Amino acid sequence: MAANTVLAFFPVVLFLGVLVLMDSFKLAKPSAIAAAIGWGVVAAFLCDAVYAALAPALPISEMRYSQFVAPVIEETAKAAFVVYLILRRRIGFPVDAAQLGFAVGTGFAVLENYRYLQVLSDASIVLWAVRGLGTAMLHGTATAVFAMLAQTATERHRDRKVAVFVPGWLSAVVIHAAFNLLPFSPVAMTATLLIALPLIVLWVFQRSERATREWVGAGLDLDLMLHETFASEALALTRFGTYLRELRQRFPGPVVADMLCLLRVELELSIQAKALLIARDAGVTMPEHPDARAADNEIQYLRASIGRTGLLALGPVHVTSHRDDWHRYLLTGDESTTKKIVRMLRRLQF
Repeated sequence: MAANTVLAFFPVVLFLGVLVLMDSFKLAKPSAIAAAIGWGVVAAFLCDAVYAALAPALPISEMRYSQFVAPVIEETAKAAFVVYLILRRRIGFPVDAAQLGFAVGTGFAVLENYRYLQVLSDASIVLWAVRGLGTAMLHGTATAVFAMLAQTATERHRDRKVAVFVPGWLSAVVIHAAFNLLPFSPVAMTATLLIALPLIVLWVFQRSERATREWVGAGLDLDLMLHETFASEALALTRFGTYLRELRQRFPGPVVADMLCLLRVELELSIQAKALLIARDAGVTMPEHPDARAADNEIQYLRASIGRTGLLALGPVHVTSHRDDWHRYLLTGDESTTKKIVRMLRRLQF
């Protein structure tokens, strides 16, 4: 019984821990990882409810359901939380996408194996090796693959809202279905899965971390140079100053002043975020910046004051990047998602 329990839960939790430890920048916050695990548990409950509702009405066996229907439903339920995080700019790079995606799969697998332990606690150790080393890792890896592909596609095609998620979702469904469909023994499939999929995740993870390190280093140098320019009289001689003077002919003076303030505040937050990541890479834990939340509130006020038309006009001289929202999240945090997941878990019963 003890060995079965260890195999049911330990491998997938251990691999999640490895992903977290490998991330020298600590991009995914502990609260976000906890929320992702919580959503995985919620998703498992939801899939059980869907199965209870659909199974009696579908003219297929339980095995066919697990082969053709379950991968679609389960990967969709798990992916929903990752989609939410990406749309809310809570994921910045494939590194934290992999961690949060695998965390969702971990929560799903933990609850699923907990349910099986209640019914099959005395089953052979081979079964639990398959469930813990195979199926559980499958849930985590499939969602991690979806998260990394979705985040990368969102970076490249920021104007598309739905299509960017389709390739990753299809990949997760195919991986899941292949595990259930291929005519190999469960032990052989588990061995293949245990070797191949984690290696893929780790390979992409390492490449993404190198890209993150390059972005942080080069981006900080550019941000510091721009910040120095904004604080000097030379601003009037740059294209930024020229463009802002032209905006005075189209917008009231106070609105143009708010535009300049918005550019400076966003630039300062970008610098703070990159400095925070460099400190983490060096092993230094820095507390939340005391002015970060005030700056975040100021940005919200300035955006409202400038208006949609003004923000569009400001686009050509935007000095930071599409990661501005992620910068603020990194510096200030957002506990609302975690609290929502906790409330959902409290309403459910194991």
